[in-house]
Formats: sequence, structure tokens, C-alpha cells
Amino acid sequence: MGFIERFSAGWKIAMSSFRVLKEKKELVIFPMISSISILLVFGSFFSALFFSGFFESTESEDFNSWLNYLVMFVFYVLNYFIIVFFNMALVHCTRLYFRGEEVSVAAGIRFSMSRIGAIFSWALFAGTVGLLLRVVQENLGTLGKILIGLIGAVWSIMTFFVVPIIAYENVGPLDAVKRSSQMMKEKWGESLGANFSFGIIQFLAILATGVLFFMVGYFISPIAGIVLGVLAGFVVFSVVSAAQVVFISAVYHNVNGDLVKHFDQQMVDNLFARK
Repeated sequence: MGFIERFSAGWKIAMSSFRVLKEKKELVIFPMISSISILLVFGSFFSALFFSGFFESTESEDFNSWLNYLVMFVFYVLNYFIIVFFNMALVHCTRLYFRGEEVSVAAGIRFSMSRIGAIFSWALFAGTVGLLLRVVQENLGTLGKILIGLIGAVWSIMTFFVVPIIAYENVGPLDAVKRSSQMMKEKWGESLGANFSFGIIQFLAILATGVLFFMVGYFISPIAGIVLGVLAGFVVFSVVSAAQVVFISAVYHNVNGDLVKHFDQQMVDNLFARK
């Protein structure tokens, strides 16, 4: 398949991901719980640091910058842990759905709990990478920001399929990155097409809801417009995030020889044909 055909296939498989969510709406719960959990962690961190006088101490000449990096590292690890935990639960539920088995939020949570060691190992690894990138960025000025932006983009591509890999393959973080990079190299056209689709859909949905709730705020109540707009944005983000994880799961399972239920089989065969 050429680039255009692969890009088009990625768009189609992205639309199929939304059809899965239409049939199994409970899958959207996972990114919702994940987002709420991250907000709670952020609120807890901010409150603890604020009331402990941490922010005031950072302005002192005697402040140890490594303490700041330690706090940042813990925050990164917790966030990566939460994101991967619930994404893995969603990946597992998607796998159950593809196999025609019963899907439930509880089943996804139980599976993630069974892989909690692997999730924590990945969170430590990803948190370390994130912290190192932040240190480099802060010490290289504008050049550092540009460099880290490029490295961050490459890192996102390399780790695109990490969640299902650490879920179903007994590999460590480094091997998971290598395996994900290999899969991304094989399927980069489809992944690019699907990600473009998700991005466009999310942008259009947020734009449409933004205009709608701006009108509500302008003609009815500003507070109502803001509240409804935030809630709508939260729902849009959750749906698109869930659809992207469904796509990742579909790619992973088909590459490994599993049939992907409820996806157009001819399209799937063309999409996932090995080079």
C-alpha cells in the first residue's frame, strides 16, 4: 500500500473505533476516571506544596533545586501510572469485545490490577525519561525547548503501542519501547492517518461545542456557558481518547494474528498486511 492508501485506511479504522464505542459506551468511562484521578493528584500535590511553604522556599537562595526535581519526578510517575493503568484496562476490555466476550469496567480494572507491577515499572521508566527531558530543557534555554520538543515527539511515536505490549508480553520497559518502535515502523502510515482523524474530530467537536456554549453564555448565563463548555470538552476528550486506545488495541491484536471483531475485514486485511 502507498502512503495515501495507508493514510486512508488509518482514517477508516479510526471511524471503526468510534463505532466500537457506540456499541460499548462503557469504554469511555476509563479515560474519564483517568482524567479525574489526574486532577485529584494535581490538586493534592498543589495543596500539599502550598500549605507546606514549598513555593516560598523555591525563591530562597538556599533552596535545593534537586528537591524540586524530586517532587516533579514523583508527580510524573503518579501521572504515568494512572494513565497507563486505565488505558490498559480499556485495552483489555477492547480485547474482550473483539473476541465476543463479556465486557465490563470491573473486568478491565481487575486485569490492570493483575499487571500492576509492570505498570509501575513503566511509570518509573517513563517518569525518569520525562524528568531528564525537563532538566535538559531548563538548562539549554530556547535551544533546549526546541530540542526537547523534537525528542518528545519522537518519544510519543516510539511508545505508541507500549500499553498493549506491557499488558500481554512479558517484557521490561526498554524492550517494550523497542517492540513498540518496530510496530510503529511497520504501521506508521495507518497510525498517522488515524491520529490525524482523531485530532480533526476532537478539534471540530470542541469548536462546535465551544460556539454553542458561547452562545449559551452570551444569551442566557455566563456561568452556565462555562460549566457546560467544560463538561462538553471533558466528554469530547474522553471519547476521542477512548477511540484512540481502541485503535491501538485493534492494530496490536491484528498484527499478532487475532481477528478484530466488527471491523470491515477486507479493510483490516489491507490495513494490517505485513510489508
